[in-house]
Amino acid sequence: MTYPIAEAAHRSGLSIDTLRYYERIELISPPARDSAGRRAYSDDDLAWLEFLTKLRTTGMPIQMMREYAALCREGAVTAAPRKEILERHRDDVAAHIQQLLACLDILDYKIDNYDRLARSQEASA
Repeated sequence: MTYPIAEAAHRSGLSIDTLRYYERIELISPPARDSAGRRAYSDDDLAWLEFLTKLRTTGMPIQMMREYAALCREGAVTAAPRKEILERHRDDVAAHIQQLLACLDILDYKIDNYDRLARSQEASA
C-alpha cells in the first residue's frame, strides 16, 4: 500500500513541510514515486516516521537522529553503534523522567498544602 504525501502527513501526524524537510536532511530516504512522479510513501516509511516521531518526543536532537538514520542506511554492520546511540538516549530519557518525577512530587506537595489551607479556612469560617 502506498500513500501520497498528504495522506502520509495525516497518518504520521507530521506536516507536509516536515516530511519534505526530513527527506532533505536525510532523516528519511526519498520515498518511491508514482507514475506521475509524486511521492508514494509505504507502510514501512510510515513506521519509520512513527519511530522518528517517538525519538523527537523524547527529545533526541535532530543531529543524533541523522546520525542514527545514516547508520541504518548502512545496514546490519552498524547494529552496535545504533544500539549505543539508543542506549545513550535511553539514559538521557530516564534521567529526564526522574527530574520530572521530582517536579511532580513538589507540585503534589504544594497542591496538598493548598488543600490543607482551604480545609482550615473552611473550618474556621
